[in-house]
Amino acid sequence: MQINAQLNWTPRDLDIFLVLAETGSFRRTAAQVHLSQSAVSGVIARLEEALATRLFDRTTRSVHLTAAGQVFVEQAQLLNAQTQEAVQRVQHITQVQTGKVSLAALPSLAATVVPRVMARFAAQYPQIPLQLHDTLSGPAFDLVRAGTVDFALTAANPDYADLDYTPLSADGFVLLMPLGHRLAKSQAPLNWLQVLELTHISMPLPASVRQYANAAFMAHRIAFQPRYEVEHIATIHAMVKAGLGVAALPELAAAFVQQEGVVTRRLTGPDIQRPIGVVTRRNRSLSPAAQEMVRMLRQETTALLP
Repeated sequence: MQINAQLNWTPRDLDIFLVLAETGSFRRTAAQVHLSQSAVSGVIARLEEALATRLFDRTTRSVHLTAAGQVFVEQAQLLNAQTQEAVQRVQHITQVQTGKVSLAALPSLAATVVPRVMARFAAQYPQIPLQLHDTLSGPAFDLVRAGTVDFALTAANPDYADLDYTPLSADGFVLLMPLGHRLAKSQAPLNWLQVLELTHISMPLPASVRQYANAAFMAHRIAFQPRYEVEHIATIHAMVKAGLGVAALPELAAAFVQQEGVVTRRLTGPDIQRPIGVVTRRNRSLSPAAQEMVRMLRQETTALLP
């Protein structure tokens, strides 16, 4: 197939060609694309001239693709798909590159997965301002309601009539302990009962980390009473590393502080899973920029917690 150097056709011309290839009728094609039969014929003539070959064999009653026409069907479909993808990508970038993104996140998430995603987002969309509020679930919900933030990344389904919850992922719990601890020698999972008598460091209520730890021990009808209560993951890490105790933490939080001097073992029996999801105002759509941030958060949490 010898192609004319001047390819004088448009995506609309390719659409018309593909419709004619499917219908085998100039009349039905004209009706489907809302043109006259002569206009459809003109489009096909231009394509055939540009390609320097006949695309259809015509009779008074039917239209059939030639061998060259059959080949061009595949190429026209590919060209149309590539054009649509290019338009979608350009529109996506244009829409995302405006506005700002403000989010709230639990401290254990704000110190782990969120900064990584914010760094990726800022590198890709440097012109969009980002704002992060690290706070507990209750205040985070209030920030969403007030419109102060676009969404909140939390570990709890608010189950309120004015809020929507979209799950992203879930992480299990591990026991963070100093490197030389007697339970650090094995990689096998630990039962919550096995660690009950240890000296525990945890967050104060109503932190979700503490609520899930309470629930795990309550499954054995035992009240959880940590020796130390602190508000920040970094402080828990420092205390564990110093040998003051152990800490039951979600995997993401433990990954943030799993550095030299501490190790983790998975906790089971029960297998506690902390859900991670996005809270938004009901019947309010996120901006394209906020949607892109949520997409990145989903991607990151899925990669960290397969």
